[in-house]
Order: sequence, then C-alpha cells, then structure tokens
Amino acid sequence: MTAAAPTPSTAERSHRTVRVGARDIHLTEVGPADGTPVVLLHGGGPGATGESNYARNIDALSGAGLRVLVPDMPGYGGSSKHLDHADPFGDLAAFTRQLVDVLDLGSAHLVGNSYGGAAALRLALDRPDKVASLLLMGPGGIGTTRALPTPGLNALLSYYSGEGPTRDKLASFIRDFLVFDGASVPDELIDLRHAASLDPEVVADPPLRRPDPGPAGLRTLVRMDLSRDRRLTRCEVPTLVLWGTEDKVNRPSGGPRLAATMPRCDLVMWSRTGHWAQWEQADRFNALAIEHIRRHA
Repeated sequence: MTAAAPTPSTAERSHRTVRVGARDIHLTEVGPADGTPVVLLHGGGPGATGESNYARNIDALSGAGLRVLVPDMPGYGGSSKHLDHADPFGDLAAFTRQLVDVLDLGSAHLVGNSYGGAAALRLALDRPDKVASLLLMGPGGIGTTRALPTPGLNALLSYYSGEGPTRDKLASFIRDFLVFDGASVPDELIDLRHAASLDPEVVADPPLRRPDPGPAGLRTLVRMDLSRDRRLTRCEVPTLVLWGTEDKVNRPSGGPRLAATMPRCDLVMWSRTGHWAQWEQADRFNALAIEHIRRHA
C-alpha cells in the first residue's frame, strides 16, 4: 500500500530557535498549546530535517488536538551541528531530555524514526520519568546491523565519502533503501534534502558516521547497541514499535526482539513497507499514533 500524496498544511506552524544546553535548536510547533505534547524525532539520513521526515504526519497529529513539537536534531537542519561521536545516542537522549525541560513539558510522548528512535529509547532507559510513551519506527541501536551492516546503512554511512555528496547518491539512498516504493518520493523532497546535506559544517563533520577504528570506536559501538542494556527488560514505558518487513536500513528482526524483551511493548509490522513507515503508511501510522498517545495520555 502506498500512502496518498501529502496534503498542504492546514494548521499554522510556528518556527523558532530554542536554546537547549549548549546548542541552538530549530523547532517547529503546531497544535494547541494545552494539547498533549508529542515530540517527533527524525532519522539520521543525509539532509534529514524534522519537517521533511514527518511531512505526512504533522497535520494529522496536530489536527487530533495534540501539541506537536518537531525539532531538527543536533547535526541537522537549522540546529547546531555538534554531536558527541563517542556516545551519540546518549548525547541525543540528553538533548531530548533538555528540550522537554526547556519547554517545561514535564514529560512527553516520543515518536522516533531510526536514529530518532534510538535517541528516544535511550532516554526511556536513562530517564523514564521524562517519557510518557514511545512510538518507534525501525529504531536503530538494537543490534540488527551489528554483525553485518545492511545495504541501506552502508549507503547512508558512505554518502559523504568517495566523490562526496551528490544528488544522485541521495536519490538512490532514499528511493532504493528508505522506502519500498521509490516512486512515492517526489523530486522536491530529494532536492530539499540534498541542499540541506551540503551544509559545510555537516560535510566537514557528518553527524552519523562510522566509528573510528580501534578501542575507542569499539567502545562507541558498544554504547550504541541498546540491545546489550539490561534496563530494556525493566523499562515500563508504554511502547509501540512499527516496522516495515522490507526495511533495508535496520533489519525487521529488531521488532520481535524488542517485543520479546520490553515488558510493555506492542509490535505492528507492515508488508510492502520499508524503513520510512510513517511516510509509506501515513494514514495507518497516523491513526495508530493518535490512538496510542491518547491511550497513554
């Protein structure tokens, strides 16, 4: 099933820069100020931004009365580019906690795709009091690419190497590896992400890259593998995991692994769907997300 084309925005969006720790974070917000807060954390592919990652979801969620908060993650879009490469998921979890505190939310429902899913899950382990619920789509960090990286992950990590970032490389990564049906991704989105990927700070220091060889890199890989964290078996945060059976970035075996490990984890898997479930299955995703968040509000 291919989701319908995204509809134009029907809700007014605010855009602002928020100081979060030592970083400036670009934040998009839409929905009622007194609505249940939901933070959408995007994936780590080249040129990713919060709004482009969730283009087919923001209006549906805010239209359901949710307060939808969409940051550009550190290293991406309009946000500061520095990231702790020794412990990236820990750094991103700390950033998310700080954002929740700066916005005086108390806690928030976290929706995380891939890289953003790993950040959300790490925060649920570090500070479960800050996470009302989790909705994870093909999350990273749970060992599905540990022994043998997937073709999609290799394409992501090699984007800035070789001849460097090109539009053709980005189009191939998105259409061949992020989604099941490459024709569902319009040229305009490719152009937008390609332009964002050329930021000189990002080219000089990509936020998502292969760990350095040697003992330091090995320690980083261990930190990034949340499947080794014994706290998973004790994590009581209500969790819904969505995974496409044709995911070429993070192997779908991660879904059953999380469902078997986390005590409050439900799993839904969609056929003919790749890594970008919220894009390809937008209508079903939005309905499940709204129901999940309302149930745990």
